[in-house]
Amino acid sequence: MDGIATVVQYEAMVPMSGNAPDGNYAEADVVDAGVYSIGAVTRMLGIPAQTLRAWEERYAQIVPDRSGGGHRLYSRDQVEQLRFIREQLHAGLHPADAHRLLAQRRAEGSWRRGMAPARPRPDREPKVTILLAERDPYAAELAEYFLRTEGYRVRVAFDIASAEEMLRAEAIDLLVVDLMISGGDGLDLCRRARERSSIAVLAVSALDFGDAALQAGADAFMRKPLEPLRLISTVRHLLAAGRRPASAGARA
Repeated sequence: MDGIATVVQYEAMVPMSGNAPDGNYAEADVVDAGVYSIGAVTRMLGIPAQTLRAWEERYAQIVPDRSGGGHRLYSRDQVEQLRFIREQLHAGLHPADAHRLLAQRRAEGSWRRGMAPARPRPDREPKVTILLAERDPYAAELAEYFLRTEGYRVRVAFDIASAEEMLRAEAIDLLVVDLMISGGDGLDLCRRARERSSIAVLAVSALDFGDAALQAGADAFMRKPLEPLRLISTVRHLLAAGRRPASAGARA
């Protein structure tokens, strides 16, 4: 069954120290595959796409995966490495020196993997609303559970018409769409969502539709079955990208 992987991943989600009354969890190690498009990384970090390409070619330190169609797909850890580079530039380093420092940290084993944006605090921040456009009720139920545990408000639609109505009527911050919804119309939903608004779009599918998803305007693509921790981490990054304005000030 596609959807969310359930057996081992449930054990990986353990409370942080204390009772974790707000529902936040520590992140165990998860597979760090390429997920984010170059456009999503640009929105997350405010680094222009041409600068990311120039750094990749010039320094060869952060080299994203490539999809079958040649699209760059950055992993969570690579996003954090780019965040580190950006912080060094803000501190006054030249890009070459910042990349050398990153290489040194990685060689020494002092690079910390898996650093994610701050979790939402339902008691301190406005609720973020996520729309799940999912064809499988079982997968939707599990995804909704994990997202609500992290403090998000979740709406669920099981067909394209319902999803589009919710997008028109409600303030949606992130769309998670199964590309096989309504007989495979998920790509059209990605396109229409991107045309109408600037909300973040995460496409998911049991089939390898990553290239088609990115071409349709999705910010990221994940293969089913989904690992809960990777889902939550990806959602956090995409929401953080939506809150950060793009900047043209990064240096190559």
